[in-house]
Amino acid sequence: MKSICFALAMLVGAPAVAAEPLDLASPGGAVTAHISANEGGQPAYSLSYRGRTLIGRSALGLAFERYRTLSSGMAVESVTHSSGDDSYALIGRRSSVRDRYNEMVVSFAETGGEKRRLEIVFRAYEDGFAFRYRVPAQPNSRHLRLAGEVTEFTFPADYRCQALNIGRYTSSHEGEFDPVLASAMRNHNLFDLPVVCETAGAAMAFAESDLVNYGALYLSGRETGELGLQAKLSPRPDDPAIAVSAWVGEEGFQSPWRVVLLGDGVAKLAESTLITSLAAPAEGDFSWVRPGKYAWDWWNGPTLKGVKQAGMNDETLKAFIDFAGESGLEYMLIDDGWYSNSGGGATVLPGANNLAWVPEIDLPGLVRYAETRKVGLWLWVHWKMLDANMDQALPLYAKLGIMGIKVDFMDRDDQQMIGFYHRLLKTAAANRLMVDLHGAYPPRGLVRTFPNFVTQEGVFGAEYNKWTRRVTARHNVNLALTRNLLGPMDYTPGGFRNATPADFVPEAQTPMVQTTRGQALAMYVVFESPFQGVSDSPDNYRGAAGFEFVKGVPAAWDETRAVSGALGEHVVLARRKGGDWYVGAMTNEAGRAVKVPLSFLGPGRYSAEVWQDGARATDVVRTVREVGAKDVLTLKLAPSGGAAVKLTPAP
Repeated sequence: MKSICFALAMLVGAPAVAAEPLDLASPGGAVTAHISANEGGQPAYSLSYRGRTLIGRSALGLAFERYRTLSSGMAVESVTHSSGDDSYALIGRRSSVRDRYNEMVVSFAETGGEKRRLEIVFRAYEDGFAFRYRVPAQPNSRHLRLAGEVTEFTFPADYRCQALNIGRYTSSHEGEFDPVLASAMRNHNLFDLPVVCETAGAAMAFAESDLVNYGALYLSGRETGELGLQAKLSPRPDDPAIAVSAWVGEEGFQSPWRVVLLGDGVAKLAESTLITSLAAPAEGDFSWVRPGKYAWDWWNGPTLKGVKQAGMNDETLKAFIDFAGESGLEYMLIDDGWYSNSGGGATVLPGANNLAWVPEIDLPGLVRYAETRKVGLWLWVHWKMLDANMDQALPLYAKLGIMGIKVDFMDRDDQQMIGFYHRLLKTAAANRLMVDLHGAYPPRGLVRTFPNFVTQEGVFGAEYNKWTRRVTARHNVNLALTRNLLGPMDYTPGGFRNATPADFVPEAQTPMVQTTRGQALAMYVVFESPFQGVSDSPDNYRGAAGFEFVKGVPAAWDETRAVSGALGEHVVLARRKGGDWYVGAMTNEAGRAVKVPLSFLGPGRYSAEVWQDGARATDVVRTVREVGAKDVLTLKLAPSGGAAVKLTPAP
């Protein structure tokens, strides 16, 4: 890793600095922030992108219990400038990330009263802007507990946005991102992250990074009724009046980063690694973490050809392991029901014991059996079980040879639950276990801090096909341009019982999907997840059109390029692994032809293997042609359809 950083401190008189805005520009000048304190001493900022103001003057500050604030009657005390140019490894949308920014730390102090101090750290990147609060150690603040923030994002125009109005703090974060105008956002709304907004020539996504010992960020319409968003924090269950329980005291504290991703269009945001760049770097050796695809026993029904009595037993699980091995899948995930008195889903049944397995399976024997087929096993566990016996369970799983754990049903993002995430991921890393979190809040960059945290849910994914019609092609396109912007997404793709929306019927045991086979293939490129599900029944894959693509597509990438996209309409992404490029294209309920300029290719000729929609929802047509960087591919997408392309350097 290379790191270059310099700092210049500027101590100035408060009135002189407060009177004029302080400017912070990104290294290339695309992003400029203006920071100031107004006549009332309110810290504030505004934000410009390519010379255009996207966020107007917006208030900053903290709110404490009993209606006390640290956000007015303040003046600038000092300013420190610095810059950074770092690089780090990542597992996901890029293998190597450059983290280049300019930073400014502005120290504010109250001009009267207790003269309390507040530092705000601002960073400007070419593709975004971020800030965080720091309350330095100061004895006159030791009795303050944090209730919320005075954080605003003021809109100078009525932006078109897509947002998930989650409605409550305790949830699995599973729902649709729907269109909403800024003028229709209300203070009683509770928007999950990200909120994505567009205006002519620019797109923004509002998010959070480096969430540690703090309540998670939500957004709502502004209380004043003016255009824009304001911050709300997930409250503590034991004291809903506050978000952070610790006293400020002599140690001080800092908030997570408040982040605005910026791009020339919404598809461009899919390239950003800003969320991970702002997170704390990893500590220790994570070379043992291996991305891959997995077979799964939960989504696809109870019957398998050749299995006498399918269920949670050795015969069934060996059949899935055999399928994973013959298909080149790295993993097989054993879901709920493997440990004593499990199988209750969200409910922990009396007598449940995640340290012992049911008599129908021989877990050590299954691990050994899987090893002979070069398949690693993962186990599902309810989070409450691990909260009680983490230090016993995780070493046991590691000793058995388990590769990873899927932890489920947290459905919270308050300060205590954030602490559980960090404790779990640290303990799992110490035992060389990878982790997939379900019932999880959307990503905050934690995959950089703990590279063993390979994916997570927090998405309205394919499981809902079992009982609802809500998983539409439009929804899938939106996920790529909203939720997946923040990081890995365990959507669990791979549904091969493809049907048109008119023919689709929700089925709990052998589910269908109301999108084409072409869209099923495209998801493996468009949806980012280093632990990627191959979720349907082995019976539906063997000999099926398009399964060759699923078997060969990577689960993690060296590079990601946005080709095109429009919220609710379509998305086209290109990703590189080694010398090969892959393209995924998805459309909504309207069929369309999308053009894919191949300018991202290197020199020379490439063999383009193209899978496109056929006459029926289950059909996929494979063609091969030779192309180069100057060529443009035209992909024809059926209604609710998609296409996938593999581009391999020609001999």
